[in-house]
Amino acid sequence: MQRVEKEASDPNLWSNPEKSQTVMRERKRLEDMLSTEAELARRISDLDAYFELGREGEDVSADLRREIASLRERVEKLETETLLSGDNDARNAIVTIHPGAGGTESQDWAEMLLRMYMRWAERQGFQTVLNDYQPGEEAGIKSATFTVNGEYAYGLLTSEIGVHRLVRMSPFDQAKRRHTSFASVFVSPEIDESIQVDIKPEDLRVDTYRSGGKGGQHVNTTDSAVRITHLATGIVVSCQNERSQHKNRDRAMSMLRSRLYEYELEKKRAETKKIEDSKLDIDFGSQIRSYVLAPYRMVKDLRTRMEVGDVDRVIDGDLQPFIRAYLMMRRQEQQAAK
Repeated sequence: MQRVEKEASDPNLWSNPEKSQTVMRERKRLEDMLSTEAELARRISDLDAYFELGREGEDVSADLRREIASLRERVEKLETETLLSGDNDARNAIVTIHPGAGGTESQDWAEMLLRMYMRWAERQGFQTVLNDYQPGEEAGIKSATFTVNGEYAYGLLTSEIGVHRLVRMSPFDQAKRRHTSFASVFVSPEIDESIQVDIKPEDLRVDTYRSGGKGGQHVNTTDSAVRITHLATGIVVSCQNERSQHKNRDRAMSMLRSRLYEYELEKKRAETKKIEDSKLDIDFGSQIRSYVLAPYRMVKDLRTRMEVGDVDRVIDGDLQPFIRAYLMMRRQEQQAAK
């Protein structure tokens, strides 16, 4: 903490925006740690007070159960954060969602996933920025990309990389038959200027187009949206949420740098094959998690075997049981590998 305070007090720090952001982010992280330690000490003291009142004959059972449940939830969240030790786990996350084959059914499912992650981020106190939104022809989305701003956003959302499967009675089928839909989720860390990523201009194809979908009236009046294709890897990024083409291009380039950085990291990881297996064709046999609404109701993660019966709560953004189970599985695999 003393080192960070010394750096923060350096008058030359503010002439370097990137370094100043890094230092202030580290300062906030350390301040949060100190604040958390004080909070836990206070809450344990409160529990001691409740027990003392109970020994004196007062009925504090309801208050005690409520406080213990709240403290357990807080501790579980802190324990989850201890499972995040990767170099990029603390970074913001860039999330991209694509529907699988199946037209309107899968496009509607992709939009349900988009809402689920937005609600999850809101529950965590994170901020989200919708970078690109391509609406479906009848319902749902053809694709969406958004940034989640918050500490450990990337580390937490790595559990969501892969294909998600939905089974339900279709609202688009007049015969009310059961349908299976698929959508894929990919997550990359948002990187800053301190990380160098070599991008050759000749490797890029830049297309502009008229924005559509969400964003107000202005987005439909000019060709301000930007799509950049990295020809060497086939990675495509789009941005349409800014009013000017220049700003959208800058944001798209930032997203491309993050995607290319993650791409290079994957090639170096010993578990590359496992990650690639999770990004198979968006179809049967490649899903990481199933969300079943009919004939029974359950969400099951096929990697960790975690099951939750309250489907509505999960789709409303309560993903912590699945995230925690995945991170614990990952740590066990890392320890076994050592």
